[in-house]
Amino acid sequence: MISGGDFPRLGFHRGTLEKSNRYFGPLPDSNAVRDSIQLLQKIFRLRTCEDSVFANRSRPCLLHQIRRCSAPCVDLIGAAAYAADVARAQMLMDGRTDDVMAELAARMQDAAGELLFEKAAVFRDQIQSLATVKAKQYIDSGKALDADVIACAIKPGSACVNLVMLRGGRQVGDKSFFPQNAQDQTSGDVLLAFLNQHYLLQPIPALVILDEDSLDAEDLAAMLSEHAGRRVQVVLRPQGERRIWAEMAQQNAGLALVQKLREQGNQEKRLVALRQALSLPETVKRIECFDISHTQGEATVASCVVYDRMDMRRNEYRRYNIEGITPGDDYAAMRSVLMRRYEKISREEGVMPDVILLDGGKGQVSAGKDILAELGLSDVQLIGVAKGPERKAGMEELVIAASDTVVHLPADNPGLHLIQQIRDEAHRFAITGHRARRGKARVTSSLESIAGIGAKRRQQLLASFGGLKGVIDASIDDLAKVEGISKKMAEKIYAELH
Repeated sequence: MISGGDFPRLGFHRGTLEKSNRYFGPLPDSNAVRDSIQLLQKIFRLRTCEDSVFANRSRPCLLHQIRRCSAPCVDLIGAAAYAADVARAQMLMDGRTDDVMAELAARMQDAAGELLFEKAAVFRDQIQSLATVKAKQYIDSGKALDADVIACAIKPGSACVNLVMLRGGRQVGDKSFFPQNAQDQTSGDVLLAFLNQHYLLQPIPALVILDEDSLDAEDLAAMLSEHAGRRVQVVLRPQGERRIWAEMAQQNAGLALVQKLREQGNQEKRLVALRQALSLPETVKRIECFDISHTQGEATVASCVVYDRMDMRRNEYRRYNIEGITPGDDYAAMRSVLMRRYEKISREEGVMPDVILLDGGKGQVSAGKDILAELGLSDVQLIGVAKGPERKAGMEELVIAASDTVVHLPADNPGLHLIQQIRDEAHRFAITGHRARRGKARVTSSLESIAGIGAKRRQQLLASFGGLKGVIDASIDDLAKVEGISKKMAEKIYAELH
């Protein structure tokens, strides 16, 4: 997204679109968006800071020092020159790379003719960067078109759909999807189901390309056109350059499916090894793992991650804010999250796991046993994962609730690797939620503790300085410039925060 205004901001955007901004995409994933932003920063040095930060800068930031921003915030570039850079960035995103390079070459020659060699060198560097990008670009159609190229690979029991996205004539990336319930389906069935579901939530480009004879191009075009509210062209037997795109998508789908099946094979080996090592039933497939995260009892968050059908099921992850316990009491926190999680399941409002993992030792396992017994779920396998005496990976102690024993698996045991994978994911998910909750609480409490600063003034301060850190770094004079903050109040805020 490139915003409006005299000095537009470059950023990535999710959600509803505003008429005042210019949008490019959608792109296949956030990495593709960030790669595009980094490219535009490197070549054209457009700002990425929020408007509140931009309006209150008094000196250039780090991005200017590493040549990723031209510092319009402190007038190191004029509005006309910055607007020219914005226009070139838009031309590049529209696929007009050659036009941008030609314009920069002309500007470089003009600057050199006027003996402005430093200015000419800037244009030269931009041309070289663009030439490198163009050389690496796998596909550049030379036409500013938007198209989706879709292909499907099928193997017994599995399918993969690969979506290659072309925007403004440039390939901006691809993404592979692995539909569930694809057993005994043809590639045409899978592609038809994908088209019906994918474009419910995603914008439809002007051209959709599929190399699939079993479908009807007119029916698909009518369906997509009706949904898009404009004409959409569907090509089922591409020729020439379009066939190259379709073949690339087909190859991507095949490679992604092979890699997915290989990963599933490794996961199956790990699950079998875990069953054998811990004498678990052959029916064990679903594992849920819990972890607790806090900072000396502050902002306690519990996480629950789910492993099922030989993969992590991120759409089933849950976080729980823990309240009403003694700060820092991990056992009470574990009792609280297990009660909240499995009370619903005991009423048949969810799926019961085959194994429950708890990040912790005998204390956490004892707390878990009490809660499960209270809920009448004592038949579930409950295992604590303690870090061991030296807290090193591979030396974990597995506390088995059913037998009250501690098991040590060899460091190279695939079953232990599966436990480590699930436990580490629970830890990551818990600590991410804890940090977010803690940061939000600290931002609020730091300013709320100052007498005379109400909700409106807090909001004005945070907006003016781009967050709490900006408020802390501000001088008394800077604070006094905010609407509603007198010099006396600014001195009080500064003293409280320091």
